[in-house]
Amino acid sequence: MLRTWFKGILTYRPGRLLGSISGVALTVALLASLGAFIASAGASMTQRAVQEVPADWQIQLSHPSDAKAVKAAVGKATPYTALEQVGYADVKGLIATAGGTVQTTGPGKVLGISAAYRANFPLEFRQLVGANQGVLVAQQTAANLHVKPGDRVSIERVGLPPSEVIVDGVVDLPNADSLFQAIGLPAGAAPQAPPDNVLLLPDAQWQRIFGPQAAVRPDSVHTQFHVRIGHVLPADPAAANQFVQQLAHSLEARIVGRGIVGNILATRLGSVQADAAYGNVLFLFLGLPGAILAVLLTMAIASSGANRRRKEQALLRIRGASVQTIIGLEAIEALIVALGGVVLGNVLTLAIHRMFLPGNELIGKSALFWTVSASLMGFALAIAAILYPAWKEIHHSTVVSAQATVGRGRKALWQKVYLDILLLVISGVEFWRTASTGYQVVLAPEGITTTSVNYEAFVAPLCFWLGAVLFSTRFLEGWMSGGRKILARMLNPVARELSGVVSSSLSRQRLLIVRGIILVALAVSFAVSTAVFNTTYNAQSHVDAELTNGADVTVTGSIMSAPSTRFGELQALPGVAAIQPMQHRLVYVGNDLQDMYGIDPQTIGQATNIANAYFVGGNAQGTLAKLSKQPDGVLVSEETVKDYQLKLGDKINLRLQNIKDHQYHVVPFHFIGIVREFPTAPKDSFLVANRSYIGQETGSDASEIVLMRAKGNPEALASRAKTVVSSLAGAKVTDINSTQRTISSGLTAVDLHGLTRLELGFAVLLAAASTGLILALGLAERRRTLAVLAALGAKKRQLGAFVWSEGLVILTGGSLLGVILGLGVAEMLVKVLTGVFDPPPEVLSIPWGYLVLLAAAAISSTAAAIFGTNRLFHRPAIEEMRGL
Repeated sequence: MLRTWFKGILTYRPGRLLGSISGVALTVALLASLGAFIASAGASMTQRAVQEVPADWQIQLSHPSDAKAVKAAVGKATPYTALEQVGYADVKGLIATAGGTVQTTGPGKVLGISAAYRANFPLEFRQLVGANQGVLVAQQTAANLHVKPGDRVSIERVGLPPSEVIVDGVVDLPNADSLFQAIGLPAGAAPQAPPDNVLLLPDAQWQRIFGPQAAVRPDSVHTQFHVRIGHVLPADPAAANQFVQQLAHSLEARIVGRGIVGNILATRLGSVQADAAYGNVLFLFLGLPGAILAVLLTMAIASSGANRRRKEQALLRIRGASVQTIIGLEAIEALIVALGGVVLGNVLTLAIHRMFLPGNELIGKSALFWTVSASLMGFALAIAAILYPAWKEIHHSTVVSAQATVGRGRKALWQKVYLDILLLVISGVEFWRTASTGYQVVLAPEGITTTSVNYEAFVAPLCFWLGAVLFSTRFLEGWMSGGRKILARMLNPVARELSGVVSSSLSRQRLLIVRGIILVALAVSFAVSTAVFNTTYNAQSHVDAELTNGADVTVTGSIMSAPSTRFGELQALPGVAAIQPMQHRLVYVGNDLQDMYGIDPQTIGQATNIANAYFVGGNAQGTLAKLSKQPDGVLVSEETVKDYQLKLGDKINLRLQNIKDHQYHVVPFHFIGIVREFPTAPKDSFLVANRSYIGQETGSDASEIVLMRAKGNPEALASRAKTVVSSLAGAKVTDINSTQRTISSGLTAVDLHGLTRLELGFAVLLAAASTGLILALGLAERRRTLAVLAALGAKKRQLGAFVWSEGLVILTGGSLLGVILGLGVAEMLVKVLTGVFDPPPEVLSIPWGYLVLLAAAAISSTAAAIFGTNRLFHRPAIEEMRGL
């Protein structure tokens, strides 16, 4: 009997069987692939975080005599690839004589490093001018003292007479926050910023100068080990963070009392762990609606055969079949769907991995967990879709039949308690509350950026999605019940004289019609929200990189070796679409040394994008025009405006260094606007002014930065630019692609292109299935009604009016609702993730090409279902009724 039943299922139900298998397969493949992307994104974030940390550990020794024992303990605790001893000394100040004037700084730090330090820890320094060994002065310190290679600097030691050194080079300290972190101090007790005045000496010279100071004032001198451990770490950020912390704890147990470990790598991985967790929620939020839709499609396909199953069970029970027998027979179909769906789903997953995730991500524990979980979900879905309804029918069919009534059904519980309205209210409140606090970047005590995450930010779009779907269901059911006349007028171009009859027919079948509309709306909203958000995300990560880099290609240098001296040669390079010089000077605002950028407001936009979000008021064109009209105008950052209580129109006296005497002189400016962001500028305090005015007041119109817009590949243009400026000391060329790969290991560093292609591919399939398949199954359930109409003399055109009307109502209603819902969800997601983007996007990026493809798939699927149903009209009505 089981064999006969199995054969019958394959012979007479291949369509519904394949539909159910496809639904399960889509669910399994989408969940498993989504999990693989999550695992891959975490591994990518871990790898980038490890590469960006300048030194994994900074171990502060209790006493220099402990150095040998601590070094041996490090080797026992973990393999390492680099270990350097660094001396730190506090000084009262630095003094230099330049241009006939004496310059003095406040307290500072002097470090002693070996000749191999820069090779082992290259991220700690960036060469600007002069030699890369010997006595090196930090860039800001050089500006404060007005020194250059060859000048003498006097170091005011603590408790001892000054000592003099000769400057060999000038360097930038890009990771000064971590280099000068306060190890072992509680949060809040450490200095909020690294020292402004820094010198670096060869280790032997540092020992000669500060060895005596250590004897006199041991509290002013200390020694550190900077360590790069072996990077054989777990791919998952959380596991890698735990592993690195365990290594540090192991070392601390070995050197107890001899030193304290500053675990920079663990701090960075902890930040990445938070980013990864946030990314997981984001990816799941984007992908789970697709999986839910696949589940609903499978359930809809299975429920479309409910009447057929009811009749089969009745026949079996009449012939004496027991409950166990009937359940066993139904289990055959459930097992076929489960096994077929899981196998097909895993095959699809494997193909997707090879297409979008080449490599060995499949064997990772995280990806394996997702694959197994998705397969179990597929089994559960098949059981829930087929076996549970059959069991319920057997146990309750008699009672249900006895209590069956004709008339209006009862409202669902969610309609009675107005759950849809409640969800929409919650969404509005949460959106208002968390729109600007979902994701914030902060600075950890170790000097490494971390994130402050508010997971409640996802409550608003989630409640909006659920509430909007339920409210739409309520509205459509009510409208189709009482709006027959309006529906008839809308259907008049298709149904003509039958519009009233067709409208009444659709109204009576409103539960099925509304179900089809909602499924189409869910499919379209999934596609639209995913496409719009991912497109905006990818576009904004490019904008973020351009803001950091400055332009497609940026050449930076110093005023002593200004890249603007090669402006003509750079402009003549192949692949240059536009080029603009930009000054970068240091200016005193009160006693605070800040960055000032000199631009030509009328032409700066030719080489780089100047977004409205850069300025308070949101009008980049108007702000730059205002700056252009006022030569002494200056745009001031929000933080500086707040610190100095500035008001628009105020006269500001700033101190700029004059090239002739290297002295800082007062230069008057007028405050005309507030700037939030600017290409290459820091996030906190900076100013933007007219390049011509700065050049006039400082005696030099040289530009330390040249911004270049590329016609083609920015990396190729950067390579050509390097050859032009290779003779300029300290000149550096960066391109936007390299910057985009290295600026962050946070959310915007995760490449969503593969995930986007995956989700959008599934979205097209689900949209086509929702429109065409659900319509076809619904029409198949009404074949008897159509056959009766044909037997009563209805013409093919009249029968077609019913079919076309139903198809258009489901397609247009679902598509319109889906587009509105999808855009709403995408807008909410972008808004609550404002802190991720720097700057935030001004408008959503709409992928019109993909939306056209989506519409074509939905229309084609609907048309195929309608034409397939119309073909049945060519068969004689009596023959069609016999087959039902």
